[in-house]
Amino acid sequence: MHVGKAVAAMAEYGPQPMTTIGDQRNLFDSLQGFVHELRAAGLPVSMTENLDAMRAIQHISLADRDSMKAALGATLVKHHGHWRTFDTVFDVYFSLWSRGVQTGDGEGEAGEGEIDWDQMVAALEGGGAMGEMSNEELAQMLLQALQNMDEDTLRQLAGAAVSRFAGMEPGRPVGGAYYLYRTLRQLDADGLVEKLLQRAQETGEVGDGAYDERLAREEMEQRVKQLKEMIEAEIRRRLVADRGVEAMARTLRKPLPEDVDFMHASREEMQQLQKSIYPLTRALAARLAQRRRRRNRGQLDFRQTVRHSLSYGGVPAEPKFKHPKPSKPEIMVIADISGSVASFARFTLQFVYAMQSEFSKVRSWVFIDGIDEVTHFFEESDEISEAIHRVNTEADVVWVDGHSDYGHAFEVWHDRFITEVTHKSSVIILGDARNNYHAAQAWTLAEMRKRARKVYWLDPEPRGYWDTGDSIISEYGQHCDGVFECRNLRQLQKFVTAVVDAQ
Repeated sequence: MHVGKAVAAMAEYGPQPMTTIGDQRNLFDSLQGFVHELRAAGLPVSMTENLDAMRAIQHISLADRDSMKAALGATLVKHHGHWRTFDTVFDVYFSLWSRGVQTGDGEGEAGEGEIDWDQMVAALEGGGAMGEMSNEELAQMLLQALQNMDEDTLRQLAGAAVSRFAGMEPGRPVGGAYYLYRTLRQLDADGLVEKLLQRAQETGEVGDGAYDERLAREEMEQRVKQLKEMIEAEIRRRLVADRGVEAMARTLRKPLPEDVDFMHASREEMQQLQKSIYPLTRALAARLAQRRRRRNRGQLDFRQTVRHSLSYGGVPAEPKFKHPKPSKPEIMVIADISGSVASFARFTLQFVYAMQSEFSKVRSWVFIDGIDEVTHFFEESDEISEAIHRVNTEADVVWVDGHSDYGHAFEVWHDRFITEVTHKSSVIILGDARNNYHAAQAWTLAEMRKRARKVYWLDPEPRGYWDTGDSIISEYGQHCDGVFECRNLRQLQKFVTAVVDAQ
């Protein structure tokens, strides 16, 4: 869309908090860069939603940062798991539009009676009154501002602390976390809560009871948290001014929860992924139920059709059918839990555990070079974490040396359990098919496929790594109904869709 037309279109909606066309163009450019970065980060933002966002912010003053953020979030974010990415991108792209320490109202130049941050920095670096202030005096002023919760003074002192303690240099390739750590360490941020609480007790602002003290402590912790956010925002604002919004956005860009690689997820990311398991299984349940309702209507029920035709004068205008009663499918999971795929196996076993209510029977096996059934661990444990701990500590999965041997594991499974596979069984195999150059024994999968309803293989490695080194995924894949790359939640969702469509 042409910039002039976009500005004209925006002018039709509500009051204008910006006083010049140049301000509008700058905001338009920032918003378009913001939307582009959201798309680059993986958020699905359509052109319609982009226009809705442009219209929404015309009703909000730039000084009201929270309302502006809420308006953009309401128009651009459609999934709660995307909020973290949205927050990061918003803080980068609108850091220079937000209420910073250099202005009092966040709109344009510093007005009468307001502190110009550039002048304050010059005073700090030179010989002005602020520059002559010692670190102890700055800390006392900060403590006083926190006690009175004077946000304007706090914002200015936060900027002064960044200038004095962060050691920021133009063009220096250092992340904001380093500057934040240096500033907070010099301010003794961890001790501010106790100092504030002590002052409040000395002035009689805190009651004698433990409950009053707890409430006061929570209030002080919230104030210090707000100070840290101001310092972080000022550091980010200066980094954006130095490096540009695009460079900062690329530096801070992180994958969405559904794009996090199972095999390389941090503890925090894995916890977020685990929260997505049950919503995914509920979606699976709804889709399965819908497909069962839409199945073929069954054979014609001649007796009911004739009986019902009497109301139409003997004309069979509304045929009746014998509706089938499809049984829930059984699922069998065979998972490699060797070190190279342990994180992937843990997550997918949790997913299978969550799906148990949707299948008439769920059976699970784990293997390395030996194989063991672990179904009873899941049935006997109230918590999935307890079940997985028992799998890792009690399952008999080592036959010789504890290195993956798919061929031996599949052969043992075939000898013990192949007769239990029926036309209702869907078999899911989890692993990277790296067999350490042992015999493949692919015939076991051929036998499995003859008896099972479906056989699927989920491989956590990138497709480009398949059949490289000791990977023999194609040798096994020719006996499967589908081989899926499954490195993240998004790909797991695609697999679930394929499974449902095949039922």
